[in-house]
Amino acid sequence: MAVKTVIKYSDDMETKFEVTRKSYGKGSRSCRCCFTYNGLIRKYGLSICRRCFREYAKDIGFNIYD
Repeated sequence: MAVKTVIKYSDDMETKFEVTRKSYGKGSRSCRCCFTYNGLIRKYGLSICRRCFREYAKDIGFNIYD
């Protein structure tokens, strides 16, 4: 994980904050295709959102049955 140092200046002093990427929760996972955090399908290790899944389901190997 990358650590990013952010320096905030106030009127009389300088403050440093270290910003790290989250390792838990919704903010830590994103879609492989479009990098969104919403509607993520994590089952079977897919890690793609529902919109991209509909687009790439045939390429991945899923079949559509009636």
